[in-house]
Amino acid sequence: MAIIASVALLITEHQSHQLDALRATLSVIVDPLKYLVDLPTVLIEQTADSVSSYSTLKKENTQLREEQFIDKTRLLKFDSLEKENIRLRALLENSFKLGEQLLIAELLSINTAPYENIVVVNKGTRFGVHPQQPVLDANGVVGQVFRALPFSSEIMLITDPNHAIPVQVNRNGLLTIAVGSGQLNRLNLPFLPNNADIRPGDLLITSGLGGTFPSGYPVAIVDDFTPITNKPFVNITATPKAMLDRNRELLIVWSDSSPVSLSSPPTSHEKAPETPPPSGQATENGLIREAPKGKRARTARDDKSTGAPAGTGRNDQSAGSGLTRKVPAAAQTGADNDE
Repeated sequence: MAIIASVALLITEHQSHQLDALRATLSVIVDPLKYLVDLPTVLIEQTADSVSSYSTLKKENTQLREEQFIDKTRLLKFDSLEKENIRLRALLENSFKLGEQLLIAELLSINTAPYENIVVVNKGTRFGVHPQQPVLDANGVVGQVFRALPFSSEIMLITDPNHAIPVQVNRNGLLTIAVGSGQLNRLNLPFLPNNADIRPGDLLITSGLGGTFPSGYPVAIVDDFTPITNKPFVNITATPKAMLDRNRELLIVWSDSSPVSLSSPPTSHEKAPETPPPSGQATENGLIREAPKGKRARTARDDKSTGAPAGTGRNDQSAGSGLTRKVPAAAQTGADNDE
């Protein structure tokens, strides 16, 4: 019976639209039930997708953070390399301006002892470095080689209290001596009279009179000062041109000799003693006086036997085992007239 009723309803629904209103009414009741039954499945799928997305996003976020940290570190290194490149370019440009033979040395350590301004660099005697060589940076004079070892060298800065450098005022050529103060940002000029022609802002350069530093290298800038009328000397300070507290690369200068390669043995920078001219020949300082006939020239052995120090006479020069004394040409002429 139920089957017959069902078949009849299907035929009626197919051939007639009389049941559409009933179908709409029943859908209002049945559709919420269908959504309610399907809701747990939808919630489970959405939750699974959310968890998966969160895990994926978390992993991607962690990976991106790591990549960002690595890139940031590389950028810091690139910034350091860029600054180093700028410094090396400045050193290279300065080396062409100087026209000297140069060797670039890197800073190894700093001596932190009180009142000592000494740094250590990575070039030594195997590269031809020797004591009293000038040391510069891209801005000016740094100091000089204090002690040369095979693989390193100690550099005494110009601000060391034990260091003094002959300088001159670039504006007018006024000569003086700059003495280290023990502070990296100050030099003292203790030997200037109160009426000296020096002004704040004057550039001090090496005078070349000390025999260590060739002339013309910038040393310092004169600081502001107030002359004191009742004192013979004025207290003047100067600020070094070189960046003594931030250098990583330094220039070691050869003014009259050349450095050697790492594989070559160190060369001596001392000149061989010159052979004195024959007696009676004129020299640039005068004449070599001849020993009187029947008498031999005074020797170092004679000085030793009589207790007199060898070379006490002015302009004495040793040649072999004897000493010959140079006397001015005018004095030699007078001596000949006396004879």
